[in-house]
Amino acid sequence: MTKLFLRPRVGAALIAAAVALAPAGEASAQARSLSLIRDAETEHIIRVLATPVWQAAGLDPNAVAIHIVNDSSLNAFVAGGQHIFIHTGLLERVATPRQLIGVIAHETGHIAGGHLARGEEAVRDAMATALLSILLGAAAVVAGGGNAGAAVMSGGQQLAERSLLQFSRTQESQADQAAVGYLDQVGLSSRGLVEFLKVLGDQEALLISRQDPYVRTHPISRERIDALSTRVNASPFAEKPASANQTAMLRRVQGKLIGFLQPLGTTLQRYPESDASAAGRYARAIAWYRVPQLDRALPLMDSLIAEAPKDPYYLEMKAQMLFENGRAREAIPLLERAVEIAPHEPLLRYALGQAQISTEDDTLVKPAIGNLEVAVRDDPSNASVWYQLAIAYGRDGNLGMAHLASAERAIRLGRYLDARQQAERARQKLPPGSAAALRADDILAAAERGQQSQRR
Repeated sequence: MTKLFLRPRVGAALIAAAVALAPAGEASAQARSLSLIRDAETEHIIRVLATPVWQAAGLDPNAVAIHIVNDSSLNAFVAGGQHIFIHTGLLERVATPRQLIGVIAHETGHIAGGHLARGEEAVRDAMATALLSILLGAAAVVAGGGNAGAAVMSGGQQLAERSLLQFSRTQESQADQAAVGYLDQVGLSSRGLVEFLKVLGDQEALLISRQDPYVRTHPISRERIDALSTRVNASPFAEKPASANQTAMLRRVQGKLIGFLQPLGTTLQRYPESDASAAGRYARAIAWYRVPQLDRALPLMDSLIAEAPKDPYYLEMKAQMLFENGRAREAIPLLERAVEIAPHEPLLRYALGQAQISTEDDTLVKPAIGNLEVAVRDDPSNASVWYQLAIAYGRDGNLGMAHLASAERAIRLGRYLDARQQAERARQKLPPGSAAALRADDILAAAERGQQSQRR
């Protein structure tokens, strides 16, 4: 997994990562590379909105992973067990929290219903079709038939996709009914799911190339919408509105994503200077900082922090603005406050550790190590944290742990040769029989298996 930051200078609030999902269990991502975004605030808000639904479905909320896909289309899907993927386009365009919660409830129905496990054989068959088409298409391109190759690959993937859709129509209805049941249990309206499906319903008549991917992965028929509407109309909570807090959380996520991902003009058109709401000021602050015009961004952040001085994500956002503009010393106290308020947010710990390292102040190396160790303990998959931790260990003179952290990073990126080399160097430096040395052995074994699988 390769992690890249959205801006040339490193920051912590919004991180993008290019991820290629594995086949079989994770094939419902249509076997394509995804650009994922890591953002502590957005992940936290989605988790807050979704947790009651997950609990109603009998899932452990801590075991469900949220992945935000940097894609402007409307889509959400589940893959690889308890992993929910939500496109930024969906987050930006849902009109109400009820719609977002309804979509999450539907995807939860797939997880709780075991649809991924039951569909594994069908997915594998469809993946085989897609893989064969890609190989044939690549061969045509190499032979000089570029357009023909593209047609072969496209046709094969569409054939595989249709195979999956034929398999999943019954499961879609089952997930709808399960979603209404979960929402009824926690006293929330399921009307938003119907609203969302109606918005997409007309797209089934469009060419596949013009459809949002949600339509292709979640077949939306009139019969399905009618059946869902009948169930929703019978719910005692059908007309219950979203709470003011739920609405504020959604608007905040939308403002942040639009500020980060849309051009300045688009953001200012949607959130003009006359918009004094928290979401409007947040969006404009982020949009101005990206230009960058800190003289316009920082006052807006200060106004938000003045209204919510214990909000860790406002503190983090202002800290990122300062950090990315060469003012790490000013960012550190803000991040320290954020970590104090939300000590179990690994991305906040990561941001603080990174800022501490960037000062090149030797007195901050050990505090940085402490923060980064907590971050990788709570989120070991984040290769960027391992990179910063390797730097910190190196500056502290602990070369064995520096090599081990580099090996941890490499194994997560699928760089098996680098992982072996770093793990071997770590073993030479670490005390024999220590937990760290044993971990180096584990990485060596994993890297060897990875290299063998690549050679097949």
